[in-house]
Amino acid sequence: MMKKNLMEHKFKSKTKVNQDHLEQIQKDLRLTSLPKHIECFDNSNIQGSNPVASCVVFINGRPAKSAYRHFNVKTVDGPDDYASMREIVKRRYTGQIKKGEALPDLIVIDGGKGQLNAAVEALKEVGIYQEVAVIGIAKQLEELFYPNDPLPLMLNKRSPALKLIQQIRNEAHRFAITFHRKKRSQHFTRTSLEVIDGIGEKTAIQLLRSFGSVEAIRNATMEDIALVIGQKKAQLIKAGLH
Repeated sequence: MMKKNLMEHKFKSKTKVNQDHLEQIQKDLRLTSLPKHIECFDNSNIQGSNPVASCVVFINGRPAKSAYRHFNVKTVDGPDDYASMREIVKRRYTGQIKKGEALPDLIVIDGGKGQLNAAVEALKEVGIYQEVAVIGIAKQLEELFYPNDPLPLMLNKRSPALKLIQQIRNEAHRFAITFHRKKRSQHFTRTSLEVIDGIGEKTAIQLLRSFGSVEAIRNATMEDIALVIGQKKAQLIKAGLH
């Protein structure tokens, strides 16, 4: 009984802290409503290769990991963070509207004025710019930017509101980096198969889906590989990996 009461007390205390932080964010950012539902976006790429983005969701000041989403950037060639941000934000909320899902109270963009402006363009295209609050947070000085305001907002470094925004931003960054590393690893693995004459991207993907790794393909029998891609290509794979 004591243990149950202690757990309930801890939960209520944590909920109270989160509520206080959200109220502080509302006050500091001059929001019209309590930001119970916050979403944050971040891009990740290395010199433009395998560009991806993440969207993390916080509900009542806590991460809602089942609602996290990651995106492959589809329409941007090369390292263009602004165009990538515009694409991802537009795709996210176009999908939300089609599904009839609730929009966030606050959108946080990991980046300065450029990334923020790109996100604003996307929100205007989708038609929800007037319905949601959006800010950008620049990494170096932890400046907060508003649309149409050239001057950043500087919160006290010890501000609970800033700390929660940083936590959300850092989580978006972590989620984007993790997905980008996974994608790069898959790309390099696939490429090691594609260098074999006669083996293309489609065949490499088929093999990796069936066997899981290049090492497993290498150790598989000719017959097992042939069941997936046919006898002729199976011979090419066995010759190329040995």
